[in-house]
Amino acid sequence: MTSAFAAGGDHRSLPVPDGLDGMRLDQAVSRLFGLSRTAAAALVDAGDALVDGVRRPNSHKVKAGSWLEVTLPAPAAPPTVVPQAVPGLRVVYADDDIVVVDKPVGVAAHPSPGWTGPTVIGGLAAIGHRISTSGAAERQGVVHRLDVGTTGIMVVAKSEQAYSALKRAFKYREVDKRYHAVVQGHLDPLRGTIDAPIDRHPTHDYRWAVVSGGKPSITHYDTVEAFPAASLVDVRLETGRTHQIRVHFSTLRHPCVGDLTYGADPTLSARLGLARQWLHARALSFLHPRTGDEVSFVSDYPDDLERALEILRD
Repeated sequence: MTSAFAAGGDHRSLPVPDGLDGMRLDQAVSRLFGLSRTAAAALVDAGDALVDGVRRPNSHKVKAGSWLEVTLPAPAAPPTVVPQAVPGLRVVYADDDIVVVDKPVGVAAHPSPGWTGPTVIGGLAAIGHRISTSGAAERQGVVHRLDVGTTGIMVVAKSEQAYSALKRAFKYREVDKRYHAVVQGHLDPLRGTIDAPIDRHPTHDYRWAVVSGGKPSITHYDTVEAFPAASLVDVRLETGRTHQIRVHFSTLRHPCVGDLTYGADPTLSARLGLARQWLHARALSFLHPRTGDEVSFVSDYPDDLERALEILRD
């Protein structure tokens, strides 16, 4: 494999910070430059990350003050929005400023590298909704996101005014976001707050974790119904980190039922017929960006989550 040092590229040279002392080289590169562990490891394997001018393996433990020379890969072209009909995507409300949808499972909020499935933005384009041009090209109009495996209410901005107002409202926690989740076991206490910082998982790509120095993350919960093996909880997010609910309840050792990525019991998941986490964006309330009036939207449980509840109750 040809090294980018020979070919020329985006070179970076810097000393290893004290906070990364003793860390694996691939992990240090990942943390310093915001790369996935897989991408960082590939970069090291290609000889594009030198320590004190010497090529080292991924497992090499870096020392604070050592000189790190890295050539970053050229940024990939952003994915484009392709109008594509999305079965099950339901428009709950729409006007000149916003469109509120009920997102089905298996649909991403917007295009992203590596994702070839349907998206909310592509689905809205297919039915003629013109979305705000604010934001990055692949996620114009997107002011918040739901995981591919999470269903429920999501709002998208259509006007530039709405985009600015809603981004601000989400940033300053002026939006009431309510989720329902079924988690394993019984929470103690039945009502509480989880305040634990979240960042990328130190060793697993595509996962997040509670880590020291992560972004502040606050989840409020209240048990609605208890079953022998699980609990239905109402969740209010004060912050909106990636996988926040899934990570926080997994950290408490009460993962969302069906969430095998974060430690759910596969036997229980199979018994309930779940192929994804039991997590649903139940309700969303915010001030309309043009009128200033409070608007609220609620989503019913989809069939797979409703069936799992029925089995738990039986």
